[in-house]
Amino acid sequence: MILAIANQKGGVGKTTTAINLAAALASKGLRTLLVDLDPQANSSMSFLDIHALTHSIYDVLADGSIPLADIIRLAEKVPNLAIAPSSIALAKIESKLLGEIDSHFRLKDALDRVQADYDFVVLDTPPTLGIITVNALVASSHVLIPIQSSYFALEGTDDLLETIDKIKQRANPALQILGAVITLHDKRTLLSRDIVDQIQRVFGEKLFETMITKSVRLEESPAYKESIFTFAPRSSGAYEYYKLSEEVLSRV
Repeated sequence: MILAIANQKGGVGKTTTAINLAAALASKGLRTLLVDLDPQANSSMSFLDIHALTHSIYDVLADGSIPLADIIRLAEKVPNLAIAPSSIALAKIESKLLGEIDSHFRLKDALDRVQADYDFVVLDTPPTLGIITVNALVASSHVLIPIQSSYFALEGTDDLLETIDKIKQRANPALQILGAVITLHDKRTLLSRDIVDQIQRVFGEKLFETMITKSVRLEESPAYKESIFTFAPRSSGAYEYYKLSEEVLSRV
């Protein structure tokens, strides 16, 4: 299964979800590959020393001569988890692939060669609907949409759902929305409860029951190059991401 974590809004907890969902799946003994498609490389930094790397996902997408298997590294503290790291060079990929006839299929072609080695592939996408996110959606079997519990939560969701529909029509008819997950939720405010109702109306049964609440521990863990499960295993964040992983597995 290949799962894209996508939402073109920034700051909605995409990378936090990718890191911790991948770690939760790996902790269940599933061979998991986390592919970092964000030029900020935060997913990569959470598990690897990126300054020691010579190649990244940019080289795989820009230049077909480097296979994905050559850049994959094992996470230092998480058994069963491998990382395909990103780098700031990925910011140049739009101009590099412009006009290339296979530009939307580069990631799919690369993943086809390694997919048999993994039970689960998680794709962390950038906060845009550009060529990188399109590559992720073309390559995926499912998409998970993190939505921040805030006033402008659903702004831009229409664009994302429209993009998913367009990709289903042509490039990837098998793509399915696995669900939406509410992130950065503050249970104490009335506004948050209203927003949950709004999101529920849009996504219905596709909305995951698990909500990820605001947590200092979740924000701190990447700085220590750890997932929430090793950094603060007894925290609410660890409990919620473990529950989310159970729900994800129940849906596939």
